[in-house]
Amino acid sequence: MMHTPDPYLVGHGDTRYRVTHYDLELHYQVAANRLDERALLYITISEPTSQIALDLHGLHIGTLLVDSRPARYVAKPSGASVEIGPRAAGDSLMLELQVSGNPRPVPGIHGEAGWEELTDGAMVGAQPQGAPSWFPCNNDAANKATYRIQVTTASEYHVVANGSLVERADVGDNTRWIYEMDRPMSPYLATVQIGRYREEGRSASVPVSIVCPVGAEVGVGTAFEHQAEMVDFFSELYGPYPFAEYRAVILGDEMEIPLEAQGLSSFGCNFIPATWRNERLVAHELAHQWFGNCVTGRQLCDIWLHEGFACYSEWLWSEHKRNWCESPTAQERAAERYASLDPMPEGSTLARPGMAHMFDDWVYKRGALTLHALRVLVGDTMFFALLRDWVQENAYGLVTSEQFIEHCCRFAGGRGSEISELFEAWLFAAELPPLPVLQ
Repeated sequence: MMHTPDPYLVGHGDTRYRVTHYDLELHYQVAANRLDERALLYITISEPTSQIALDLHGLHIGTLLVDSRPARYVAKPSGASVEIGPRAAGDSLMLELQVSGNPRPVPGIHGEAGWEELTDGAMVGAQPQGAPSWFPCNNDAANKATYRIQVTTASEYHVVANGSLVERADVGDNTRWIYEMDRPMSPYLATVQIGRYREEGRSASVPVSIVCPVGAEVGVGTAFEHQAEMVDFFSELYGPYPFAEYRAVILGDEMEIPLEAQGLSSFGCNFIPATWRNERLVAHELAHQWFGNCVTGRQLCDIWLHEGFACYSEWLWSEHKRNWCESPTAQERAAERYASLDPMPEGSTLARPGMAHMFDDWVYKRGALTLHALRVLVGDTMFFALLRDWVQENAYGLVTSEQFIEHCCRFAGGRGSEISELFEAWLFAAELPPLPVLQ
């Protein structure tokens, strides 16, 4: 019997249980890329069962305890099948594991994801399959949990993880860093960033900082010049920033694309120059804090609820910039992207793109155009009100495309049939509807 929760991520996750909290203690040697870890998983059983599957890739399990007692398990390349004895739905238990080895990314259809060695440090970018590269987990985006992440490493390195830094203490030649994320988080959004960094605060409605290589300039005249203002701008549009603080981590290495995590985003040093491409991606990753991290698609087929919203946020930021410089409106950005939009592959729709195509550019841009069409139909006042209500109503929870459609129809009252027709055309049909024009 299959217990995999997401058909786009076969072999990952287990519906028979939910992790409610992860307590991870990592000891990491940068030069050797050596990880020794103690992981505590607090679990609630969701289906009657006597065994569960853990996701873990490339690391060796030394000890595995269930409620402090040795447990039988069968190790597999993708993790372990653990005997827990007969359990009923609602039962709670704790798993304790000692794992070790040389962490490495997890291969997938879109390339490798997970723990990655840098020239001098390490980082984690786990979407969608990479979380098991560095900790044992239930790798299902729908299994949100709180986290405590402790990392001990050589003192010359600066460590960032999800949440708030609650302790930093020297331990001989090493330093112990402890971060706590008290809002539910999907496994793929958990991260650790290790490098020779400095942290530079910015003034905003919540604590905002730029973590960057020592000596790097990330202020005026760079793509990160307006990072704090972006936080406040999106907070006005979508509702209060949903986590305690926000960090942009800039690596010493280059990256092909930046990556979001909960409460922070990571960028290669090649994204520092003040080009529109770089600045839009700074806005894009920040917008994921609302759309993707706080409000999370239950399954990967609904990825447009993350990427379409983040892409449209780029266009809204471009429009906002007209307050102090020449910058295209959202309508102009929409027209530009509409004209160059790639066709959908045969058999795909925006609501069901298929695993192979879920990160295709057309998913991002057609998703953004769908939101622009909704804005054109209902007007700015209702559009931004329904987005704020969407975030507030579903904060820290899980959603589907169908829920968003229902939300919009309910919010718009008598215009529900028009909204249903709009989404039918943009989400479920193959043909590209006409360009929506904002008057």
